Amino acid sequence: MRQIACLIGIVCVAATGIARAELAAGQVAPDFTAPATLGGKEFSFSLSEALKKGPVVLYFYPAAFTSGCTEEAHEFAAAIDRYKSLGASVVGVSGDEIKTLSKFSVSECQSKFPLIADLDRKIMKAYDSVLMPLASYANRTSYIITPDDRVLYVYTALNPEQHVTNTYNALAAWRAQHPAE
Repeated sequence: MRQIACLIGIVCVAATGIARAELAAGQVAPDFTAPATLGGKEFSFSLSEALKKGPVVLYFYPAAFTSGCTEEAHEFAAAIDRYKSLGASVVGVSGDEIKTLSKFSVSECQSKFPLIADLDRKIMKAYDSVLMPLASYANRTSYIITPDDRVLYVYTALNPEQHVTNTYNALAAWRAQHPAE
C-alpha cells in the first residue's frame, strides 16, 4: 500500500513538471459543440453561440466531486456575478459523464454555469488541456476567449486556488480596454 501511495505521489510531482503546450494568447480558439448541463438540465453547448454574447471563461478540470474540482466549482459559482458584470460567461469542461455533471452542476456549481461532458476528449485535445500522464483526465487549465474567437489568457495549475482570481483580473483588464465589446 505504501508503494502505491509513493507511486501516486511521483506521478503527481511528475505531472507538475511536464512542459505545458496549452494554446497561447492570440491564437484562434477551436470552436466546438458538445453535450452540457446547467442546473441538471441537459442541452447542447456551442462555443460560437456563447461568444456572440461576450467573452467566455472556459475552464478544464480533472473530475467532478474531487476535492480540488469541488473547491474550484464553488469559487467560480461564488464569482459568477462578477464575471457577468464584465459581460462574460463561465463554462467548465471535464471527461465526466453527463449524468455525473448534472449532479455536480446542481450541488457544487449551484446551477450558476454550464458544464460540458467531453467523453471523447476532443475538446481537451484541441485546447491542449489533457493531464499527462493521466490522459483520460483534463489538466486544470483556464482560458479566456474573446468574442473575436481569440485566446486572451491562459492559466494552468493543478492547484485550483488562483484560477478565479487570475481569470477575473485578466478579463477586467481586457474589459477596461474594450468597453463596447
